[in-house]
Amino acid sequence: MTTSPGVLKGDGWLRTRGLRLAIALLFSVLVAGTAGYVLIEGWAAWDAFYMTVITVTTVGYREVHPLSRGGEAFTVALIVTGVGTVLYTITLVAATIVEGGVHHRFERRRRMRMIEELRDHFILCGSGRIGSTIAAELRREGVPFIVVERDPERLQAVLARGDLAVEADASREEVLKQVGIDRARGLIAAVGTDAENVYTVLTARVLKPDLFIVARAETEDASRKLMRAGANRVISPYEIGAVRIAQSALRPAVVDFVSLATSSENLELAMEQIEIGPSAAFAGQSLVEANLRQRYGVIVVAIRRTDGRMEFNPASDAVMHVGDQLVVLGRTSNLKEMELAAQ
Repeated sequence: MTTSPGVLKGDGWLRTRGLRLAIALLFSVLVAGTAGYVLIEGWAAWDAFYMTVITVTTVGYREVHPLSRGGEAFTVALIVTGVGTVLYTITLVAATIVEGGVHHRFERRRRMRMIEELRDHFILCGSGRIGSTIAAELRREGVPFIVVERDPERLQAVLARGDLAVEADASREEVLKQVGIDRARGLIAAVGTDAENVYTVLTARVLKPDLFIVARAETEDASRKLMRAGANRVISPYEIGAVRIAQSALRPAVVDFVSLATSSENLELAMEQIEIGPSAAFAGQSLVEANLRQRYGVIVVAIRRTDGRMEFNPASDAVMHVGDQLVVLGRTSNLKEMELAAQ
């Protein structure tokens, strides 16, 4: 059962408050016991304190000095109130050590092992509104990823969802090395400000020159800076949102079709990019020769050449070369079959 970060924070606060109260009660018992023996028996402060400690801890040593009838009655009252207080305090201290220390230490070690085992994953920098949506999409696609977030509350929300995350500054080299940038498939810079995204992209590009980097930008000036810093793609959520609204008003059927084809929630139809490997059966063949539609039941929407050119609605005699990426539309099962053939 997942617990929200607010609940986690509240539980920790209640546990801390209870521990403080228990320690205060224990201190009060010790002070009251010491003062009682001093006043009733006339003992020295140390003898009274020693007698109080061995009484409330039920050690069972003999009395420091012979007790009067009043002293015996006071000892009985001290045992009844003090022993319960000591046991309550010891229980809370043990629970705090186990739950707050050992448990968290094991959790950290488990996360570190999971990070070390990550391969071909995405590094998602930031878990705000944009970052959370990206994480949800990666999760639905079954793509491994790790979140880097500085805000402790946001980090707790990510961990509560079951995602892998670290609390750190994504623009620092040691942080990106810790989350396995050398083994990563790509990096998505979606932190709060354009300046942070620029530093993050620049650091990532220096550490791994061939890494695929997508960055979020709020302004046109930031888009240019992010491209110069090394981002492969720069996305402006505001610009894309505005274009999507306009297209929904002008061409709703087209927008519905594209949403259907690109949504990971649709199990019947999907659009995918498939790279042609060296051992692909149809490498070096034209579309008509490969007969992809009849063999795999897919439609080739576009071909992205190795030099970056994009050929939309390619002709039937267009030749597919090793390294080209086919943008294809079809059922999920057919796409997986074709992807295996392309590899």
